[in-house]
This record gives sequence, C-alpha cells and structure tokens, in this order.
Amino acid sequence: MNKTELIDQIASAADISKAAAGRALDAAVEAIKGALKEGDSVNLIGFGTFYVGERAARTGRNPRTGKTLEIKAAKSPKFRAGKGLKDAVN
Repeated sequence: MNKTELIDQIASAADISKAAAGRALDAAVEAIKGALKEGDSVNLIGFGTFYVGERAARTGRNPRTGKTLEIKAAKSPKFRAGKGLKDAVN
C-alpha cells in the first residue's frame, strides 16, 4: 500500500474527503517526526511505539578498497509493534 492508497482508505473509513484525509495523514506524520526530533517517543496504544534509537560509533571497512574507516554515532527512528498490531497480523 502506498500513500495514495492509504489516503483513500482513511477517507472512506472516516467518511471525509480525500483532501482532508491527506492533510490529516501529513499532520500525523509531521507530529511524529517533530516528537522524534525532540527525543520523545510516540505511543499509540494497540498499534505500537515510535522511538529514537542510538547507534554507537564503530569501525567499518570499505568493501572495494579494504580500507578501515570510522563510522560516526547516529540516531535512528525505530518502531516497535504493539500487541494489537501483532495480533492483527497473526
């Protein structure tokens, strides 16, 4: 399912226009991004949790040249599925 199909699904389920559903989806995504940027997590009961994971600095290897290089520490967005989502899939 892509974004357009998701917007169509939201519009029909909520009985709103596709434009309104698109704005609502964009607003939800922006709210999640904003919370993660501030270091907060977003908990949607029954669906899951969006959070920021930390990756430590490490040494890597360039596969082409075999040279070692330092990879910087980084933050990465992560998602942990909740029980309701896991049950719906299984």
